[in-house]
Amino acid sequence: MPRSLHLLAIGDATKDVFVDIEEATLSCTLNTEACLLCLNYADKIPVSSVTQIRAAGNAANAAVGSSRLGHRSGLVTILGDDDDGHELQDALKAERVDERFVTFDKKRGTNYSTILNFKSERTLLAFHQPRTYRFPKNLPETEWVYYSSLGEHHVPYEKQLLAYLKKHMEVRFLFNPGTHQLRRGLTSLLPVIKRSDVLILNKEEAEHLLEDGARPVPALVMRLFHEGPKTVVITDGQRGSWAYDGHDMWKLPIFPCKALERTGAGDAYATGLVNALIDGKPIAEAMRAGNANSWSVVQEIGPQKGLLTASEMRRVLKKFEKIRPQKVNHAAS
Repeated sequence: MPRSLHLLAIGDATKDVFVDIEEATLSCTLNTEACLLCLNYADKIPVSSVTQIRAAGNAANAAVGSSRLGHRSGLVTILGDDDDGHELQDALKAERVDERFVTFDKKRGTNYSTILNFKSERTLLAFHQPRTYRFPKNLPETEWVYYSSLGEHHVPYEKQLLAYLKKHMEVRFLFNPGTHQLRRGLTSLLPVIKRSDVLILNKEEAEHLLEDGARPVPALVMRLFHEGPKTVVITDGQRGSWAYDGHDMWKLPIFPCKALERTGAGDAYATGLVNALIDGKPIAEAMRAGNANSWSVVQEIGPQKGLLTASEMRRVLKKFEKIRPQKVNHAAS
């Protein structure tokens, strides 16, 4: 019998290269909601630093973050059968992530992302190899499945995942959709959303999924909750996060800090939150754990260096003891 896990993450993994640039300009609308990063065309742009993360991607970040917090985690992903892919597998082993269900694509290389960091915000250039996704057999027992970003042509794989979850109703399920999943639209994603114990996404993703324009976050939360998930969580950058579990709606401000680089903030939040749920915490306390993980990650380069250990998590939560979720009147949402 395979060793049981607390969390099994499913999704694509990548090698990330972070490039810190100083010679650029931002062109923003008056409300600063929409900005363009502008570089001199056909010019050589000097960079101040380069940082490589061997095992990144939404699901890998969740698996590594869960292991750091003291939980048994595993990753289901496909890597290229190249140096980057085997380095990624070695990085997972070093983080004590169960990588028995990491497979290698003999024909195509490892996914690769270049992240341009300018004034603590990032512009991401992502290359996803076309994959033939096959759902693994004989998965280990797990308390939670954390399902996130996959490339194109993943729908048959997703149907097999749903069949697995139907067979194992005791397994709790978090859905953090990636770009290709969101592009399918709400109707296509409804079977996954309805099975979700936690649906978590950011405000822009929620608006894209609902396709009916901007609206206050509490209204987005309620609209998505009515599609069937047990709990909906929406993050909105520096404006904080909201959650609704069918009983109470909570709003939590961020833990303040000076951000160095924001890649992985959402993954860190989702990872902190789900690991607190694994520990039996209520959703309001789980939001604080998400905050703490995100607070730490944005003060480092890349999505993993700042991921907290269990003892570090306790210290950060104590540091921000006074910042707690407040109930929101959602009756009018």
